[in-house]
Amino acid sequence: MTQLAIATDLDRCVGCLACSVACKVVNGVPIGNFWNKTLRVGPTPKEGGSGQYPDVETYFLNVQCQHCENPECVKVCPTEASRKMPDGTVQIDKAKCIGCQFCVMSCPYGVRYLNEEEGVVEKCTLCQQRTAQGELPQCVSQCCGMARWYGDIEQGLESFQGPRGEKLGDFLNEFDESQVHKLTDTGNGPSMVYIMRDIKWQGVE
Repeated sequence: MTQLAIATDLDRCVGCLACSVACKVVNGVPIGNFWNKTLRVGPTPKEGGSGQYPDVETYFLNVQCQHCENPECVKVCPTEASRKMPDGTVQIDKAKCIGCQFCVMSCPYGVRYLNEEEGVVEKCTLCQQRTAQGELPQCVSQCCGMARWYGDIEQGLESFQGPRGEKLGDFLNEFDESQVHKLTDTGNGPSMVYIMRDIKWQGVE
């Protein structure tokens, strides 16, 4: 079984938006919409601190289609335009999409939108047009902070590949299972993972 995914080391993400911009350019994402959003979480007071700078903490969180194990968007699609692929990704067949937006409403993460010009729903494809040729998703290849990594979650995070061909297990500082997080699971089984060591993971699981 395969489940392609992206792992993001939030301790390395500086919120530069390179991933979001690169995604829009390569995939022709319309103005006002995003396949990959970069959100700022915080600043919030550190536990036991004064509540004022420098006793505060913040981090940047990349939110995109989670290519879920049991995607709600696939369940509600009346035309089977949204479907789970053998590589674990969730894709949209635009030829079958009627723009009803049932999938948009069912997505727990708000990462789908209606392309009004084409009349179809769009979202992150994990750069299927690139990965099918052995390349990395554009957001991974453009990450200047070496925060984003791509691979098969079933093969373990250590095998994930970085922008210059590095392996996550050989490059990143050590982390344990308690420091690996996912967005809130509503029964859909999100696949993307987030590594964060020193800052408290807040409000999303």
